[in-house]
Amino acid sequence: MKRLIATASVLALALTGAAQAADPELIVFDWAGYEDPEFYVSYSDKYGDAPTFAFFSDEEEAFQKLRSGFQADAVHPCSQSVPKWIEAGLLAPLDTSKITAWDDLDKSFRDIPAYQKDGQYYFIPLDWGNTGLTYNTELFPAEEAATLQSFADPKHQGRVSLPDNVDDAYALGFLAVGVKDWSTATDEQFKAASDFLRAVHKNVRTYWTDGASLAQLMQSGEVYLAWAWNETAWTMNGEGHPIAMKRDTKEGSSSWVCGYARLANAPGSEEKFYDFVNPWLEPRTVDYIVNNWGYGLANATEMAKISSEDLAAVGLETSENLRAGTLWQGPVPAELREKMIAEFELIKAGF
Repeated sequence: MKRLIATASVLALALTGAAQAADPELIVFDWAGYEDPEFYVSYSDKYGDAPTFAFFSDEEEAFQKLRSGFQADAVHPCSQSVPKWIEAGLLAPLDTSKITAWDDLDKSFRDIPAYQKDGQYYFIPLDWGNTGLTYNTELFPAEEAATLQSFADPKHQGRVSLPDNVDDAYALGFLAVGVKDWSTATDEQFKAASDFLRAVHKNVRTYWTDGASLAQLMQSGEVYLAWAWNETAWTMNGEGHPIAMKRDTKEGSSSWVCGYARLANAPGSEEKFYDFVNPWLEPRTVDYIVNNWGYGLANATEMAKISSEDLAAVGLETSENLRAGTLWQGPVPAELREKMIAEFELIKAGF
């Protein structure tokens, strides 16, 4: 399997968060880093240019900006946000006949009822991965990596980083208190998860916003314990750093899926939207995202061609034990999600 060769330009763009102007007929509202041209080679070949990208740091920020009138053509939410965005009228129904690999999509991602309304689909699941305990093997004891409770241990004060992302944060909180299915969480379980995150907050050096910034913190040794995506351990190992991800902690880890949707107020070209999405599902893109980013793609047909050894190397393998210990970041009841958003802001502010 190839190791990561991260380009300086991609990392720099990931850190800036600024808009990147190109083809004005397709504006993609996205997470920083996904402007990587390897994801849409066929689009650039056809039109001689990349789409125009604008960036958000989390989905609630994106949601509020879109509700306030910001216009784009494509947006990159994750699964738990999709129902809220559909109900708010932000997303347009998809013409699945224009998605060339629609039948190859993993049905367990594609056919979730919360992504549909009135018999129409609104979300194309694409990139997926895990969020798990990630640590410096030279600075953090391996035996302490066996449990998520280590995040709240006072002796690690100032050496911990969590994502500035409500869903990933609460995935940690719920797992730590024994909840594997947050869609059925009780008020008591929500309070327990929040209390755990408050305890962890006392140890947090910073809340990271993208993989590049977290990598810098871990490379310097400022942070030796993080709740992170596959990308961090995979890319840092590829650069020779002693960083490992442990998915099989006592409490488990989390899995997520994100993808693209077409916005209801899209000012640009509908044809270009599908021409942008379709390259994501090509075999070359599956190979690229697995080997260079450490993430999976929802093209189940192509993912099945990758050996179990290669999947294990990037932390994408599955087993009965791992599945049993996984909190799936699927859609949650709207009331619970709003509580999570509000409470996470309080926790970060020290309340």
